Amino acid sequence: MVPHSTPGPSADERPEIRVAIVDDQSMIRAGFAALLDAQQGIAVVGTAEDGLGITDLMRRTQPDVVLMDIRMPKVSGLDATRAIGAMPGTPPRVIILTTFDADEYIFSAMRAGASGFLLKDSPPDELIHAVRVVAAGEALLSPSVTRSLIADYAARPHRPSGPGPELSDLTERELEVMGAVARGYSNAEIANELFVSEQTVKTHVSRILSKLGLRDRTQMVITAYESGLVRPER
Repeated sequence: MVPHSTPGPSADERPEIRVAIVDDQSMIRAGFAALLDAQQGIAVVGTAEDGLGITDLMRRTQPDVVLMDIRMPKVSGLDATRAIGAMPGTPPRVIILTTFDADEYIFSAMRAGASGFLLKDSPPDELIHAVRVVAAGEALLSPSVTRSLIADYAARPHRPSGPGPELSDLTERELEVMGAVARGYSNAEIANELFVSEQTVKTHVSRILSKLGLRDRTQMVITAYESGLVRPER
């Protein structure tokens, strides 16, 4: 089946968040589309049953967020996410959908540029929250996903013993904030730990992302472990 799209609204009517859904199960696509279309400020602008032709779908529908099934028969969600990430300009943000909270593809998907992860059987309000959070530029990284990332990294035979040169532009406070993010702390928790305001933490996070050329907190977590700033507890 060829991916299809719905006519986009005019500039004046453009919804706050445009969503595309890519999943090989028609009931999943229809159910998610109905739920999201019923929300104020969210519109489903395209759907597809496979990652085949994903870049064309992205160009035609111009979504802000893509709900992407990780396991599809022709072109996987992992390959489709990589293709989206390679698009010029600012590509849409991808939320990975899976039925397994320990999916072996999670780490690879996050490295490929995915901004979030969500179980398909999550409650409706979690799906809506996920779309809004990722559209706002934040990462959706649940504790179970963080543990999966850490476990994957901990299993590697060779790991740096301390912060690598790629973090040399960061201040001591920025390193502290990055380390706390990598351990799964929220902005509010980091603010409480460092005795600063939550807005100050947000500023530090933005500066870290900018200095390191990272898209979001998900990539920050991965970088923190790969650089040796944070070492997994085994």
